[in-house]
Amino acid sequence: MNLARFNPVRFAHLPTPLEPLPRLTAALATSPGGGPELWIKRDDCTGLAGGGNKTRKLEYLLGDALANDADTLITQGAVQSNHVRQTAAVAKRLGMGCTALLEHRIDTNDRDYLNSGNVLLDRLFDCAIEYRPGGADMKAEAEAKGEALRAAGEKPYVIPGGGSNRVGALGYVSCAQELMQQADDMGLRIDRVVTATGSAGTQAGLVVGLEGMNAGVPVLGIGVRLPRDRQEANVHRLAEATAEYVGVRGGIARSAVAANCDYVGPGYGQPTPGMTEAVLTLARLEGVLLDPVYSGKAMAGLIDLIRKGEFGKGETVVFLHTGGAVGLFGYTGVFEAAMAS
Repeated sequence: MNLARFNPVRFAHLPTPLEPLPRLTAALATSPGGGPELWIKRDDCTGLAGGGNKTRKLEYLLGDALANDADTLITQGAVQSNHVRQTAAVAKRLGMGCTALLEHRIDTNDRDYLNSGNVLLDRLFDCAIEYRPGGADMKAEAEAKGEALRAAGEKPYVIPGGGSNRVGALGYVSCAQELMQQADDMGLRIDRVVTATGSAGTQAGLVVGLEGMNAGVPVLGIGVRLPRDRQEANVHRLAEATAEYVGVRGGIARSAVAANCDYVGPGYGQPTPGMTEAVLTLARLEGVLLDPVYSGKAMAGLIDLIRKGEFGKGETVVFLHTGGAVGLFGYTGVFEAAMAS
């Protein structure tokens, strides 16, 4: 697949490291089946405003925006959106305006959540922030904002939540190619890839990339918001659209999309004991920072599945780290309580 024909704008720090997790592997080796060998793909190191998976997507989205003569970006997400933070940063880098619609998806008056972490960085990047109530149709709200700016004479480009459409997903088609090249160079056989799945673009892109290369490496998404049936349907729908866009023959089989949504807890962005354990475990065993909304819950799922014997000795599992550690500062009280207990 020749992805250069989509004219991405290059600003990510790539390739991101692919590293072993020897101390976590050893800690889980007493699990049923012995536990797998664990590696981590460090997409928290993509370099844009603290890094994260949205940077790869934004390279392709900004290429499309500039091709359409846009002068301002519009996007949306939850209050502590990693995607909004990275979008606001790249807008400044390219001399563009940026408006973000932030949904009060979590009902809280916690000052850290509402003002620190990603929100603080959004403001540092001079992003115009508008708030919307929880449950709002954020896609429609963003499109309406785009129409309003067009009527005012601006040239907006509307980026969906998470950067997850067929253009943004190209970033993870590319990541799949990068990952397999690294594995080949290392002589590393990968049996499975595990990552957080939310707005669907990261998992969909990985599936398209790996299936398009006939890599034989399945992807398991650990859900952070929706029930399994809806999450898998969203990922498959986007994977099919992305495959058609890049010209993958035969499309993507429904069986190539798998999600486990047992680790969402009470809801999107709501802390769980497994998430806090996973964040503390990776920090204290490997010096790696996860985030409380995506990678923390994904790692909680992976650890629990290993303990249940779903992954065993002889397997090599790569955890794709989607970034977001900036969001930890929005959950200070949660971790203070966990560390005091």
